[in-house]
Amino acid sequence: MSEYQYYEFQAIDRPLTKDELEQVRALSSRARISATHFVNEYHYGNFRGDERKLVEQLYDAHLYFANWGSRRLMLRLPTTLLPARSAEPYCVEDALTCWTRNGHLLLDFAYSAEDGGEWDFETPFTLASFTTLRTELAAGDLRPLYLAWLSALTRWELKEDVDEDEYTSTIEPPVPAGLAQLTGPQQALADFLHIDPHLLTAAARASGAAPSQAIDKDALAAWIRALPQHEKDALLLDAALGAAPQPGPALLARHRAASHGQAEPSTATRRRSAAELLDAAHEVRSEHTRQQEQAHAQARRAKQLTRERHLDHLAENAEQAWQDIANLIGQKQPGPYDTAVTLLKDLREVHDRADTPEEFARRLHDLREQHRAKSSLMRRFTDADLTTL
Repeated sequence: MSEYQYYEFQAIDRPLTKDELEQVRALSSRARISATHFVNEYHYGNFRGDERKLVEQLYDAHLYFANWGSRRLMLRLPTTLLPARSAEPYCVEDALTCWTRNGHLLLDFAYSAEDGGEWDFETPFTLASFTTLRTELAAGDLRPLYLAWLSALTRWELKEDVDEDEYTSTIEPPVPAGLAQLTGPQQALADFLHIDPHLLTAAARASGAAPSQAIDKDALAAWIRALPQHEKDALLLDAALGAAPQPGPALLARHRAASHGQAEPSTATRRRSAAELLDAAHEVRSEHTRQQEQAHAQARRAKQLTRERHLDHLAENAEQAWQDIANLIGQKQPGPYDTAVTLLKDLREVHDRADTPEEFARRLHDLREQHRAKSSLMRRFTDADLTTL
């Protein structure tokens, strides 16, 4: 079975220097490398670098996946935008870890398929699907972190050696607003981490409405004018030199915090245990199954009603149908032959409903006798069980 691994790194806040580029190029001779990007695919062998160190030192985002099910997403952002204390409540083994290095918070989202799982040969993700998560986190939107915790719970439920008391004693982290209205990158993360959608629906019941992303430009302009001149000069100088992260996300986060308060997870609702969430997910799943079965039953009834109306109409115009069959056969072409066979099968059902199967058998016999030299037609009759035996 062929192995496949994908590695992608991206520098967002500043491009790599010439020396840093040389350092990265020494890790691979086949990778696509630029001052802001590194992409390589492996069908054999492994990446020689240390992904963790590369993100700590050079890159702001990293994506990895292998076709045997392992997945990893790493994001780096300044602790001034997201302090470690905000992320730590969501960290859970094998799903999300965080640590700080040189004034940055690093987030490591991970997923590993259970042994014996099917290999994935069609993973469509690229790092571009996830980089906006950094901006969302910088603005105080903690939904990506809660999603990682849900991913861990999704996998935890499947394990067979977990004590039931553990489910009861494990309490969810603070619930962010907007879980029922994920952004595009957040939905991509939920898919990437294989979160049970029913569990997500259950979790979202304790989540408030998504925070508004609308920006009042006049209010923002007034707030920026009020910033100390020396601070604005320093921001512009750092932006021009690429010596610090782009100031936009940080300024927006500060503006929102000053205007409305930093976006905080919901505290109005009692935090639930893992057992409560899993029970709620079971209820959601059962209701979803019931609705699906109901929808399928309605679709079957509608299809049957359509079928009955078709047969009623055919019964009222049976002689015209027999004439249509003769005309179709007279065209001596595969398509009309197939249409004639379908019409004959419908007529057989019409005669069965009218309790006149003998009449259908007689007319079919005459039809076969009349056209028995047409081998293609006769083969179609036989395949459709339109015989007189």
